[in-house]
Amino acid sequence: MRYKNVIFDLDGVLVFTDEYHYAAWKVIADRLGIPFDENVNNRLRGVSRMESLEIILSYSGKQFSDAEKEAMAKEKNEIYRGYLENLSPQSVSAETMETLGGLQAMGAALAIGSSSKNAEFILQKTGIVHYFKAVASGNNITNTKPDPEVFLLAAELLRAEPKDCLVVEDAHAGIEAARSGGFNSVGIGSAYNNELATYRIESIREVCRICKESH
Repeated sequence: MRYKNVIFDLDGVLVFTDEYHYAAWKVIADRLGIPFDENVNNRLRGVSRMESLEIILSYSGKQFSDAEKEAMAKEKNEIYRGYLENLSPQSVSAETMETLGGLQAMGAALAIGSSSKNAEFILQKTGIVHYFKAVASGNNITNTKPDPEVFLLAAELLRAEPKDCLVVEDAHAGIEAARSGGFNSVGIGSAYNNELATYRIESIREVCRICKESH
């Protein structure tokens, strides 16, 4: 096997909750009279909650106190968590389930490397938590992507070196993080055209093929 360790970003790769993020942020933006559309939302991919809020507030032309920002971020997360209650095992696509099962059968060790503080909750709600030997999330890191900290932590939890791990990402910030951390990476979805990605795939099923390839 070329890669015996695979680190997946969660949202946008294994589970798609982008519509929930968008709807929750739009509640905040609409109340403040800040224009918020899909183009702005795309800038939020792979970055932390507070960084996302800063991007949204940059369109307002107003200044907000740290306390106000904390309150907005908390409200957004409460709205978002409410939407996440709709998740179930049926929220995970058949090809994703096939891929996780295939990698497990090949003997690959799997981990999550996500900036989300809701990663563990999402894994539980969708019923896929048992596939992962390690979970590195926004709850146990200081720096979010494009800093490589979350992937380095995932590799450490897997007891593997970055060079022996493959990172699967849909965000440009995630691909940058993988590159700076010494990982090979797979760009999928929004990150398909990222030139820093080691591989580019249209279907998550291709991860199994990449892992099987010889050196």
